[in-house]
Amino acid sequence: MNIDNNDILIRLRYALDLKNTEMVDIFKLGGIELSKDEVMKVLTKSMDHEESKEGMNKEDDHIQMFESFLNGFITFKRGKREPKAGQEERPELTYEHVNNLLLKKVKIALSLTSEDMIEILELADVHITKGELGAIFRREGHKNYRICGDRYARNFLKGLAIRYRG
Repeated sequence: MNIDNNDILIRLRYALDLKNTEMVDIFKLGGIELSKDEVMKVLTKSMDHEESKEGMNKEDDHIQMFESFLNGFITFKRGKREPKAGQEERPELTYEHVNNLLLKKVKIALSLTSEDMIEILELADVHITKGELGAIFRREGHKNYRICGDRYARNFLKGLAIRYRG
């Protein structure tokens, strides 16, 4: 079973016990204005791959919304960071693989170490080495970069729920 962005958002929201108003705030911090009702639709709709109005694939729209949410989540948890000279106010969207984005950005938002990440995965009975985890955090195109599979993403979210709700 493939895990999609909406499913990830639903699981992340549950794992970290985020309220509807917090979800609205997080999207806003990521640059997307959504009402509470619109957030609820995002959290219940399954992803489809039709063309959007601008001719952009809806999957691209979903990835943009997902990455914007994760950027907003970092700001929500860690506070607004002042951009350095010549740096964009908001991070540029990478359109990187969804599962890699999830692990990288949640790690940053929650100030997790690699050891914390490994422990969270172990709570869901998944064992990963520090080297394997490091490959997931590499930039796409790096010779040691690895795509994070759905199994790791799903179990990371499961481990987060155990750690933060358990």
